[in-house]
Amino acid sequence: MATIQKAQEAVAIPAEVAREPKPRKLTWTPYAFMLPSAILVILFFFIPALILFYISMTNQSSANFSNPDFIGLQNFKTILNDRFVGKIFQNTVFYVVMTLTFFNVGLALIISLVTTHIERRAGIFFRTIWMLPRLTPSVVYIMMWKRIAAGPPFGILNQFLAPFGFEGVNWLSAQGNPWLFVILSNGFIGASFGMIIFTSAIESIPKELMRAALVDGASILQRIRYVILPELRWPLLFVVTYQSLSLLTSFELIWLLTDGGPGLYRTEVWALTAYKRALANYFGNAQWGYASAWAVFLVIIGVILAVVYMRYFRFNELVEEPKIEVL
Repeated sequence: MATIQKAQEAVAIPAEVAREPKPRKLTWTPYAFMLPSAILVILFFFIPALILFYISMTNQSSANFSNPDFIGLQNFKTILNDRFVGKIFQNTVFYVVMTLTFFNVGLALIISLVTTHIERRAGIFFRTIWMLPRLTPSVVYIMMWKRIAAGPPFGILNQFLAPFGFEGVNWLSAQGNPWLFVILSNGFIGASFGMIIFTSAIESIPKELMRAALVDGASILQRIRYVILPELRWPLLFVVTYQSLSLLTSFELIWLLTDGGPGLYRTEVWALTAYKRALANYFGNAQWGYASAWAVFLVIIGVILAVVYMRYFRFNELVEEPKIEVL
């Protein structure tokens, strides 16, 4: 006991010394490390955003590319007066919420939790399988989904359902359920991204926390609820924010799978409409100014969502310095 007491006295720090604040030296080293990222953000985000805002206030098109007229907010008024804008906005919200909730975050988290609680080699094998949709070229990937959803006698899904008495239908037509395949095709790709982030975060949790939970008799669900999920606030914030913005601006798979149909704007989302107005206009006149106005709405919505997510996940608490208690 005397030896332990002497050791504690030897390493003890007087209270007046511990409480004395240390002067901080002004250094430019952190700013030097941040400079390359700041330059990239300015060049590839802020400047293009400013250009986008300017073009959205003109009537620039392929007919008057060199000398567009400044028309102010006329493009935005045209969008708000469009009778289909409400339908397109509802499609976008439905697509983002469903894909993000059930696949990009939900399924990704489930895969990560399952594959990190089984034998390591088996977990790596299953995670590799889930990476295949992301590694497959988009055209080939969508051709596979079209074959699955095709009508009889070629549709793979109809061939499986036929023995159960289901009548065959083209699932991408008006009589089918095209939204199901739009969400599934996008979700399987999005789940692989979240799976990588969540798996890395789970495996980096200190083993001492997991062992302490086991000693306390915590079940698997209790370990997930009280140990793992609290440690995933940073990865959850990143995945939810990044995937929300990615889904808002994505249209490639929808374009290849349904082209916004069947029918009139059945599965068309906001980004696909902006693309069509800019580069695939039915009238043969690329309306770059009008399409930029559609894109400006996406920029505004993306900024709002990012702020909401940072407040919900308490971003300030995540970046604050750890508190050191003085004994």
